[in-house]
Amino acid sequence: MFLFLVAAALVGQTAARYTANWTSLDSRPLPSWYDEAKVGIFVHWGVFSAVGFKSEWFWWHWQGQDPPDISCELYMATNYRPGFSYAEFAPKFHAQFFNPEQWADIFKASGAKYVVLTAKHHEGFTTWGSPYSWNWNSVDNGPHRDLVGDLGEAVRNRSLHYGLYNSLYEWFHPLYLADKKNQFKTQQFVADKLLPELYNMVVRYRPELIWSDGDWEAPDTYWNSTEFLAWLYNDSPVKDTVVTNDRWGAGCACKHGGYYNCEDKYTPGELPKHKWEKCTSVDSLSWGYRWNMKLSELMDLPSIIKDLVRTVALGGNYLLNVGPTPDGMIPVVFEERLRGVGAWLEINGEAIYTSKPWRVQRENTTASIWYTSKGNTVYAIITTKLSKYTVQLLEPKTSVITKVTLLGDPKPLAWSPLSPSSGLSVLLPQLPYSPGEAWTLKLEGVQ
Repeated sequence: MFLFLVAAALVGQTAARYTANWTSLDSRPLPSWYDEAKVGIFVHWGVFSAVGFKSEWFWWHWQGQDPPDISCELYMATNYRPGFSYAEFAPKFHAQFFNPEQWADIFKASGAKYVVLTAKHHEGFTTWGSPYSWNWNSVDNGPHRDLVGDLGEAVRNRSLHYGLYNSLYEWFHPLYLADKKNQFKTQQFVADKLLPELYNMVVRYRPELIWSDGDWEAPDTYWNSTEFLAWLYNDSPVKDTVVTNDRWGAGCACKHGGYYNCEDKYTPGELPKHKWEKCTSVDSLSWGYRWNMKLSELMDLPSIIKDLVRTVALGGNYLLNVGPTPDGMIPVVFEERLRGVGAWLEINGEAIYTSKPWRVQRENTTASIWYTSKGNTVYAIITTKLSKYTVQLLEPKTSVITKVTLLGDPKPLAWSPLSPSSGLSVLLPQLPYSPGEAWTLKLEGVQ
């Protein structure tokens, strides 16, 4: 009878299915790999990279918004012949130096555990040979190469998880514009373009993460988001491992989906109740490549590390974006940042990967100190240079077995209690060089 009940329970778990409504879909547990990973790399790459001016939104700023962006009009008038169309940039997105093995080596060296590549941005150009995007994809045009497939193979060969960014809407697709004109009461674009392409992409590349975007102009009922997600979670080849975000229709952000993005560069003030991710870019002014970016416009390494630590302490994942050049190179300044993050994580990753938020997320002192935890171990990550050789931690409750070490140095550090109930003062050694100007104290035997 016991074996029968166990077998019945297992069958019941296997047979469990999600229905196409948010109550059911939102009940799906997030696959554990995602929360454990903590750090990912975002890659914005497409025809907009060949423009290399303003941002990946160039086409919209130039010919979509009303009135047009004057700087974009002037850029085109100064550098290109009259009548030059955006489509003519596609052959300039040639990617002739793209080496997915080199990219994957850089991403692995960054300490990231997952990579998300743009399969299709709002311009509609797919970085794979989509049969639903004739002559406006990277196999028929531009690179004449399956960028999604090539990078995916290299990334997975290094045991990194692979995800794909996909924009639901396309600025100038005629079927989308017709549906928009009909106030989204028709769904020709969704039926003939969006959904067939999404199904094809998932079956073909099996992404473990789908980073949806471009949802805000229409409700989820127009996009048929719940029907797609029900298939994704029930019947797709990645049904057990795939992770999704929250951009599936106007009003869905921070409410529905897998983990929450809420908004670009979202930074909550306190610990959210739902798993979330901060996406941000090394280039503070753009997600795609800009030939005219300046060093002062880029996040420096200490800023990136502080941002990463804060995000993880507040229960989030950190997705850091870089924009490759149209010829397929990751700019050296981006590579330097990524390798710097990896060098810091090589020493301090114990406090980041698979960690959980502690009961207190930040130390209430003048020093910027954030907490993470693993079981009975607490990590205090110091993200400012200290002016003295002691640091006070007010929150931990010590005991006779309390032990404090500095990650990267196994020797115990001397400490003394601040009060009978809580707090300790730690005597620091001469702090070693840190690529991110941040150091981690490991506290064992505290509460």
